[in-house]
Amino acid sequence: MTPIKVLLADDQALLRSAFRVLVDSESDMQVVGEAADGAEAVALARSTRADVVLMDIRMPGTDGLTATRMISADPDLAGVRIVMLTTFEVDEYVVQSLRAGASGFLGKGAEPDELLNAIRVAAAGEALLSPVATKGLIASFLAQGGSTGEGPDGAEYSERLAALTGREREVLVQVAGGHSNDQIADRLVVSPLTVKTHVNRAMAKLGARDRAQLVVIAYESGLVRPRVE
Repeated sequence: MTPIKVLLADDQALLRSAFRVLVDSESDMQVVGEAADGAEAVALARSTRADVVLMDIRMPGTDGLTATRMISADPDLAGVRIVMLTTFEVDEYVVQSLRAGASGFLGKGAEPDELLNAIRVAAAGEALLSPVATKGLIASFLAQGGSTGEGPDGAEYSERLAALTGREREVLVQVAGGHSNDQIADRLVVSPLTVKTHVNRAMAKLGARDRAQLVVIAYESGLVRPRVE
């Protein structure tokens, strides 16, 4: 099996070294490059053809958010998945990162197993919507009127939603609730494969890169109402 190619992007050399030791200790993944800023991360993503980038949000020069936008906008890097790393799990830039194309985020204080699982989940093309804080973060941010001014606004998303079938809308609501395909299948009494098909069709119709962006769209379009607890 070909190892998952991982790119580390963080301005702290000591942290990169720790991540490298951890990742390289696994038989199914390997570090293919290290970047100290966003610009270097974008260049290395192109040259190494990394599968997953562990991207620090805050870096000097070109930050992680800008680098994520650049990677997501490059058709040649369509297969690159980005997991944002943040010191604080509740970070206003996390929502912007998801909108920019990141597959999810992880706190730097995460356990080693969590980090390795995040890499595997992202490499498989899924969205890293755990911990549950991701869902609450998006809901809280949008409920407060948070906006980055990027991408289609709520009205345009609402128009796109009109193209979804009733079942696709149901599945989208479940995705926004942070449920996995298996959980959605149980809730809607269908097969996981059917759920996956609906999710893929919804992503295509809404122009979403992955499940993480589907969550944002569900909230911004008004399909799911944010609840601040």
